Amino acid sequence: MAFETLRDLYVDQIQDLYSAEGQILDALPKMIDKASHVRLRDGFQQHLEQTRQHAVRLEQIARRLNEAPHGKTCKGMAGLLKEGEEFIKDDGDQDVIDAGLIAAAQRVEHYEMAAYGCARAFARALGLNEDAELLQQTLDEEGETNKKLTQIAESVVNPDAEKGIAVDREVRTTPIRERDVGRDRDSEIRP
Repeated sequence: MAFETLRDLYVDQIQDLYSAEGQILDALPKMIDKASHVRLRDGFQQHLEQTRQHAVRLEQIARRLNEAPHGKTCKGMAGLLKEGEEFIKDDGDQDVIDAGLIAAAQRVEHYEMAAYGCARAFARALGLNEDAELLQQTLDEEGETNKKLTQIAESVVNPDAEKGIAVDREVRTTPIRERDVGRDRDSEIRP
């Protein structure tokens, strides 16, 4: 596609976002299945429902533009989701896996917020106020999802994951202290 006008770029961005939302719709059920914390599963489920609505909004925008919403593959989202698949496929401490799922989901949210912000700015510049409002609504929801993920991570998932890490550290450091190795160095480092 040749980018001759801002409208060309705007259409490209809408199609890119539509592809991204479709990829997320495919990935979220797997994340829901893998998550162990109830609040995280519920949060992913809620975002799945929102994502369906985000795709509908993009379809509305494409119709107004007399363009197809599909026709492009969002390579950025494909890369983010591929990176996040390791937490779905791999085994390990479930609390740590949940923390990894949140980290992957927040990368996706930030990518979406950047993309929706750009598309909204293009819509405003083109005088497409209805589009700008729909894109802003989605942008607001993406921001709220990101905040909810942070809240779940900080209040439940990360503390649970840290408990496993603390036990592991305690086991490894005990023999060193018993032998007095590095005691002076430790006292210099710690306040």
